[in-house]
Amino acid sequence: MKHLPSLKNLFYLVNLHQEQNFNRAAKICHVSQSTLSSGIQNLEEQLGHQLIERDHKSFIFTAIGEEVVMRSRKLLTDVDDLVELVKHQGEPMTGEIRLGCIPTIAPFLLSNVVQHCKQVYPELTLFLKEDTTDRLIDALGKGELDLLLLALPVDTSGFHSMKVGIDPFKMVVHKDLTDEIHEPIDYQDLPDESIFLLQAEHCITGHAITACQLGESVKINPFAATSLHTLVQMVNCKLGTTFLPQMAIDAGILNNTELTTMAPPGETPYRDIGLVWRQTSSRILTFRTLGLEIQTLLDQADDL
Repeated sequence: MKHLPSLKNLFYLVNLHQEQNFNRAAKICHVSQSTLSSGIQNLEEQLGHQLIERDHKSFIFTAIGEEVVMRSRKLLTDVDDLVELVKHQGEPMTGEIRLGCIPTIAPFLLSNVVQHCKQVYPELTLFLKEDTTDRLIDALGKGELDLLLLALPVDTSGFHSMKVGIDPFKMVVHKDLTDEIHEPIDYQDLPDESIFLLQAEHCITGHAITACQLGESVKINPFAATSLHTLVQMVNCKLGTTFLPQMAIDAGILNNTELTTMAPPGETPYRDIGLVWRQTSSRILTFRTLGLEIQTLLDQADDL
């Protein structure tokens, strides 16, 4: 077998690409800057191509260097999955899972998931990261996360997904304004710019517009909130209305407010809740088992 590049040097290269700084990359890799630089030079010699163009003060990755980085990320992720497969063979609910979750789910569900897993699977540790859908999917693809808890549908091309439940939307209004809104609700009767939503990068905005059939943009206020809690405060000031997921309402987001819920027009709108993981992952049994546990927690919440 011909001499192959070491995983260690590929690890150095990937972290240098991520940090775009030799000193920071070396700290992440827990080596000296000279060790990291020598490792990358050794990698270039083994591959027979220049991966980085250097001068005295800066550097850039060559075209082939960018390609090597992309393939190295996948290779290192596959190696991690291989190690996890062997380590937890026969014991799927042990070890560590790096779980990413979106902000419109994390505050209302993750604490129950973590507490439940501690009780039922004490050998399983969840490391949590909260971020937007696009960033989480990018991190999953790069191997920085193992599993995502998202609101579906989203583009999960190249990944496996598992639906674990549904989360209905409710229309939220101030109690003093309920007499002005006639049921069944007709959006045509609402004032222009009276519906408040989250910023576009939060997928719940798209889900709410689709599920609640918000076809008229003139009804949507140009102000875009950064969180569901901000939406609650806007509506509590009698500035308009919004749509909140039942999960957040059940968790008490309307506590200590003057707000009440109403049924949106048409059939009950909802978003799907699901898990997403890489197709190459070896921990499918672990993820599906965790998915069933989350499904049970969501079903219990519906029964309350």
